[in-house]
Amino acid sequence: MTDRRPTLSAIDRRSLIAAGAGAAAVSLLPAAASARIPHPNPMPAELRKALERNPATPVLGNPKGDVTLTEFFDYNCPFCRKNMKDVQRLINEDKQLRVVFREWPVFGEGSMFATKASLASLRQGKYWAFHSAMMTMTGRAEEATVLRAARQVGLDIDKLRADMEKREILDQIYETMDLADTMMLTGTPSFIAGHEAAFGKLSLSDLKSLVADARKYEV
Repeated sequence: MTDRRPTLSAIDRRSLIAAGAGAAAVSLLPAAASARIPHPNPMPAELRKALERNPATPVLGNPKGDVTLTEFFDYNCPFCRKNMKDVQRLINEDKQLRVVFREWPVFGEGSMFATKASLASLRQGKYWAFHSAMMTMTGRAEEATVLRAARQVGLDIDKLRADMEKREILDQIYETMDLADTMMLTGTPSFIAGHEAAFGKLSLSDLKSLVADARKYEV
């Protein structure tokens, strides 16, 4: 894992498969210095819809924003935890930004338990409080620490456990895994905005640049 945005060679010519639309070759390229023009290698519309518009996916910021930033993350990813404050600052500063959280449990059983609990917390209206508690915890996210964080933010543990096993929760996780495979993401955190992608720990300036690049092209 690196802590910088990938170079062109790292992400050029990736094959992205649009859901239900067959294969479509798309490269996630650095944006040119132009405004609202067609991208030379646009993300397929069906893929974008699957990535950004699943109503079950956690959304923060402006739900009607002009740009969507999608983050693929794992609660046991140290760079994801370090990025949390800057993502929050970006949401607070950019009133036209819509942020989608894609929970991608790649660090084992504890990560899967944390992801299921986090998505289940949506049903109690405490997603952001729980997400923040998980991202700022000390040590690994595993059953005991996840449930401790859940109690700290006032979640009903019995309901949480029941909701965690709902088919819709598992479907959401599997969809995120499929999207990550489709886009050939290499790890967490991965950020996608418009037709652009970045991997690793990003500074607030990096995140702003990624969003600004996305605003230059039509989506």
